[in-house]
Amino acid sequence: MELVTPSIGLVFWTSLAFICLLILLRKFAWKPILGAIHEREQSIDEALNKAELAKQEMARLTSQNQDLMQQARAERDEILKEAKTLKDGILNEAKKQAQVEGAKLIEKAKIEIENQKKAALAEVKDQVSTLSLEIAERVLRTQLDDKTKQEALVANLLKDVELN
Repeated sequence: MELVTPSIGLVFWTSLAFICLLILLRKFAWKPILGAIHEREQSIDEALNKAELAKQEMARLTSQNQDLMQQARAERDEILKEAKTLKDGILNEAKKQAQVEGAKLIEKAKIEIENQKKAALAEVKDQVSTLSLEIAERVLRTQLDDKTKQEALVANLLKDVELN
């Protein structure tokens, strides 16, 4: 039972030992412990501040990245639009040039056909005139053998010349 009911001496010496322990702890251990706690608290605050700054920087970079991406998309769209316009212009120009070239070729072909037609007509006329002259020569030889036929022919020719 002595343990359950403490004596005055035990209480005194226990209290004295506790107070000495508190004084020793306060003098030697309390300041370093509080300093370490305070230092830890400051490092945690600094880490939180750095984390907040990093978060803000990350948000700024993300926003800047989104702006750059949007700008790049706009530039890409503009370049694609210009390329399409240029392509359409080149195609239209090529079509026009092909039409002009085709029209020139058709015109050249028409001129060539017309020239060949004229040449063929001239050749036919030449052949017809040659044949006509040969026929006329033969006819005249046969008709001019007789003097009366010659005089009748000259008279006919003079009538034709006077009428024209």
